[in-house]
Amino acid sequence: METKTTVIAPEELQKQAEICGEIRARWAEAGRTPRAFVDTYGCQQNEADSERIRGYLSQMGYGFTDQEEEAQIIVLNTCAIREHAEQRVFGNVGALVHTKRAKPGQLICVCGCMAQEQHVADKIKQSFRHVDLVFGPHVLWKFPEFIHTLLTSRGRIFQIPDEAGSIAEGIPVVRQDKVKAWVSIMYGCNNFCSYCIVPYVRGRERSRKPEDILNEVRELVAEGYKDITLLGQNVNSYGKDLDEPMDFADLLEQVNAVPGDFLIRFMTSHPKDATQKLFETMARCEKVAPVLHLPFQAGNDRVLKVMNRKHTIEQYLDKIRALRALIPDIVLTSDVIVGFPGETTPEFEDTLKVLEEVRFDALFTFIYSPRVGTPAAKMDDPMSREEKLANFNRLVALQDSISEEKHAAYIGKTMRCLVDGESGDSRYPLSARTPGNRLVRLTGDPAVIGQFVQVKITDANKWSLFGEMA
Repeated sequence: METKTTVIAPEELQKQAEICGEIRARWAEAGRTPRAFVDTYGCQQNEADSERIRGYLSQMGYGFTDQEEEAQIIVLNTCAIREHAEQRVFGNVGALVHTKRAKPGQLICVCGCMAQEQHVADKIKQSFRHVDLVFGPHVLWKFPEFIHTLLTSRGRIFQIPDEAGSIAEGIPVVRQDKVKAWVSIMYGCNNFCSYCIVPYVRGRERSRKPEDILNEVRELVAEGYKDITLLGQNVNSYGKDLDEPMDFADLLEQVNAVPGDFLIRFMTSHPKDATQKLFETMARCEKVAPVLHLPFQAGNDRVLKVMNRKHTIEQYLDKIRALRALIPDIVLTSDVIVGFPGETTPEFEDTLKVLEEVRFDALFTFIYSPRVGTPAAKMDDPMSREEKLANFNRLVALQDSISEEKHAAYIGKTMRCLVDGESGDSRYPLSARTPGNRLVRLTGDPAVIGQFVQVKITDANKWSLFGEMA
């Protein structure tokens, strides 16, 4: 793999804009307003990429639909983190043969992390011949060029270059949410955790210039966005590759200085790079939400070493103690993998001890899923699926009890919450978020969506809070 980051020149992006104009004119001349369906799998970074895909599609003259059979173009933006997500994509791609049969001119595109894997691209090429375009994250900026080629000539396109990745500023964006926004501050990952495919499909770490990030944040605040999340595979590594290096805490302080009433969130953080300076900055900056997602993955040091996590449990716990000393009401969430190759049940029980000590507000829990191309996929894995599932259930039961207890402590409190949408629940029709990102089902008028309101918490369960406007 190449290791040098490519910065896409403004002239190249202008060329893509001109191609968008040509495609728009083509549809206008035909007197048609074609529809596009964009389906996103996986993490917030994929959501942010889909917003750029929609931006390009809008410039090409496409409207949007949530029905595959209505679409002239279908884009599946895929995730490669877990086997289940991969199988779901293959199932959905296979089903699209029927929509294409009914609409022969339909274009079907598969992109994202899963598309960047060579074995996936090969499988699509051989077994899913109705797919027209496969491209990886590194060449998303060339999406208009690919579509123009498909519209003007026959054939299929497979673009998954083996490179460190690129940075392209100025791609148009169509955001689906009007309250919350994602802002990518960096791309790629250098950590190479032994179970993780991300460095192989997203490339090396590369940081956007701070002025570009700040300009995007200012635009979002001017448009009325109230909840802005800074994204990166490891935001704590931000800035190390810039010509004038700066760290993530410095960037956080600069974003906090942008005028306006909005919340700043960020994810994801790696424990080895989460510093005392970051914690002090979080405590000092009034717009930074009191919440941290800090994955520890396993509670046993031997397992962490085989995972190549580069931190010990005691180091992790020391950081949690330091953070809570500065922000006592910090909301903590984390990721845990159960059943990593070679993990024993006594080693798994060390993970339960971490839960009991830290008492996370919520966990994202997974049974280990082997990823082709990662070191862990080749490791001996003697524990049975049944044993792993039993351990997983123990973990979930413990965390559920902790979450329920923590949520119960909110009852009777009045908090400033951001109303971010409708819940679909007739009794509690609104959805809101506490500063710590706890979900609140709320009574009230939809007119307050997009506003900060005072909410009295009246009830709770292990998944969410319930409240009324104070």
